[in-house]
Amino acid sequence: MTNHWVDLRNSDVILIAGSNAAENHPISFKWVTKAMESGAKLLSVDPRFTRTSSKADIYAAIRSGSDIVWLGGMVKYILDNELYHKDYVRLYTNASYLVSPDFKMPGELEGLFSGYDPKLRKYNKASWTFQTDADGVILKDPTMKDPNCVLQLLKKHYSRYTLDKVVEITGTSKEKMLEVYKTYASTGQPNRTGTIMYAMGWTQHTVGVQNIRTMSIIQLLLGNIGMAGGGVNALRGESNVQGSTDHCLLFHILPGYLGTPTASLPTFEKYNEARTPKTSEPYSANWWSNFPKYSASLLRAFYGTNADLETQYSWLPKLDDGQNASWLVLFDEMLKGSFTGFFSWGQNPACSGANSNKTRRALAQLDWMVNVNLFDNETGSFWRGPGMDPASIKTEVFFLPCAMSFEKEGSISNSGRWVQWRYGAVEPPAPTDGDMINELQWRVRKLYQEQGGVFPEPILNLSWNYGPKGPDGKVRHIDPHAIAKEINGYFLEDKVVSGRAFKKGDLVPSFAFLQDDGSTSSGNWLYCNSYNADGNNMARRGKSDPTGMGLYSGWSWCWPVNRRIIYNRASVDEYGKPWAAHKPVIYWNGLSWSGDVPDGGWPPLRKADGTWNEATKLPFIMKPHGVSSIFGPGLAEGPFPEHYEPLECPVERNLMNAQRTNPVSRLFTGEFDLFLNCDDRYPLVGTTYRVSEHWQTGVLTRWLPWLAELQPSNFVEMSVELAEEKGIKNGDEVVVSTVRASVDAIAIVTRRFKPFIVGGNTVHQVGIPWHFGWATTAEHDVKANGIPYSNPTYGDAANLLTPSIGDANTMIPESKAFMVNVEKKQGRG
Repeated sequence: MTNHWVDLRNSDVILIAGSNAAENHPISFKWVTKAMESGAKLLSVDPRFTRTSSKADIYAAIRSGSDIVWLGGMVKYILDNELYHKDYVRLYTNASYLVSPDFKMPGELEGLFSGYDPKLRKYNKASWTFQTDADGVILKDPTMKDPNCVLQLLKKHYSRYTLDKVVEITGTSKEKMLEVYKTYASTGQPNRTGTIMYAMGWTQHTVGVQNIRTMSIIQLLLGNIGMAGGGVNALRGESNVQGSTDHCLLFHILPGYLGTPTASLPTFEKYNEARTPKTSEPYSANWWSNFPKYSASLLRAFYGTNADLETQYSWLPKLDDGQNASWLVLFDEMLKGSFTGFFSWGQNPACSGANSNKTRRALAQLDWMVNVNLFDNETGSFWRGPGMDPASIKTEVFFLPCAMSFEKEGSISNSGRWVQWRYGAVEPPAPTDGDMINELQWRVRKLYQEQGGVFPEPILNLSWNYGPKGPDGKVRHIDPHAIAKEINGYFLEDKVVSGRAFKKGDLVPSFAFLQDDGSTSSGNWLYCNSYNADGNNMARRGKSDPTGMGLYSGWSWCWPVNRRIIYNRASVDEYGKPWAAHKPVIYWNGLSWSGDVPDGGWPPLRKADGTWNEATKLPFIMKPHGVSSIFGPGLAEGPFPEHYEPLECPVERNLMNAQRTNPVSRLFTGEFDLFLNCDDRYPLVGTTYRVSEHWQTGVLTRWLPWLAELQPSNFVEMSVELAEEKGIKNGDEVVVSTVRASVDAIAIVTRRFKPFIVGGNTVHQVGIPWHFGWATTAEHDVKANGIPYSNPTYGDAANLLTPSIGDANTMIPESKAFMVNVEKKQGRG
């Protein structure tokens, strides 16, 4: 549901929450200012008055960990005042669907949905279903008045989220929050649009996914999905995070968001059957019904044509059912000694991982570790870090320097899905990642050839045609264009598809031409169309904008099929006329769609004479029923978001319901997995964030003297009121502590933080950046090329303080809300 950055200029209202875009995503903020120059309003909701807040028309402060409360309050405000886009909701959402009468909600079950099993900490979702007729067709109430329809259940669920309750839990100002509600809800008018920009401030919670889902519900109610200036915009932490997830960085997906095979799906037939959704909705495109085409083409990209598809599927690794291999689980298993080797490639988990002491201790259980990076760092040198005894650590560390991102040619995909090709600025002094992986592959392959192995077929049968080969058959250097073409995909035999004839070796024009019989390949179906007979579309630099909407369809390439705004057929009414005529994304000209690449070429829902168009398809083509999901039974905690407090919080009970914390979040119970709640020793809410001068854990910036000079020290921001209470002055050396660890920092006393009144009690919040680490501090004999470093930094990683707990769906750590204390350092001040 992410639109592209330039499209921000089309917004009438921009809500930035869980993000400090002005400081951390300045290119996106450029287009925010463009929108404001045209009259748009900017809203900032954040615990801290940031540089973004300083540019906002309205700023509301909220306590970290209470986002679902104020967002749920906005849902109630919109529904109570009938400010939702009624036609959009009726046509393009599941608001009219009838839910099983067995379904119960937290207001009825003391904070839980129906089906909860406390022993398993998991829901049985049998009651989270829709009512159907004898043919399996979902029952609907077009009037949306039936008490079991989604809209009425939504009203009932959020009726408890009153403005007074929002203020009581979040600590916000009633007047400011009401301003936020009124201003943003104005985009429910068909000719107005609003957008949300969020970042880690929303995701790094035990309810992170549900935070975003609540905002998605708001966007659907207001009709802001598929619209120019609409969408739910994720501000990624790096320039290619979108690309890395597109290409399966995460354990539970293969490239193109194809689910990872599991042990209970032993055959390719069963895998495709399980992953291909069914629908009884005749007007749903149900695009995922094409799953077998994408999975077959992916297998061909992996293994070529040297075996049938069933055999190739048997070569893929498979997760055990229910197995979780996310970040927190990996390091928990590492600590237990479950595996002996580890590649830390372009990462610094000794500082970036939650509960970093646990991570550092886990590294000591390995036999070997390969650290690929540009500079020395806390992970590669963990064995000589604070509290470590090198003599007792068995881990053998191999440090491999590599090329920097701007020294390499290839593509990067931003969060607007624009895939942009870039060229290496200089010849790198160290190998590129691609060449290192290439060499590693050939050496591993050689070992299997010479020594055999338990299961050699997946390695020995890999297709590896990524550049010119030498006399020994090895690729010498990776050619990024060869990889890009493989990702796009080829015809592997002569084929006629949709009346067009293709030869073996032709690049596939787009994913609509992929086949399920093994006659095509594609390393990622979403990227099929990125590099085809037209050339490298990602390298295009056309600057024309014929739509006038900032789509710039000739600049780079955007997945899928260069569509700049996804679900764009939701931007028009039943007849194909834009809801917002002055900023159309697409429109029906009587014969076809004009504007952006449409979400399919089907005609509008109705013909010009008002009769239903039997050739039509509903606009949410990736959803099984063709409409968007206000009621979403897919997530772990429930079909509607409900407020739960963070693992560590300043209140003894959840003021919204009887269930204090997320009932399905995964708990770790090892030696290092400590947490406390409402303990007088740790009375302050802590959160982490970024500064402009440093990048991630600082590996690439703390070693640059001019940046280290600009931001030399870890610091903790606190309110004037808290500083007075603690006897701390601006610039004092302090210790920030949790039950898990403590970190030295410099106090910054500021009015950017204010005390909150939560449940009648004063609650203070502090903030600490997460860019620092011990490897560049003066205490550890820091040297650059053997010479003492001129600009050592001060303080260790903020993530030493954060707990081992994650979102119940993604397992992203809860780094934005935890309990700390701050005291002046003994003998200092």
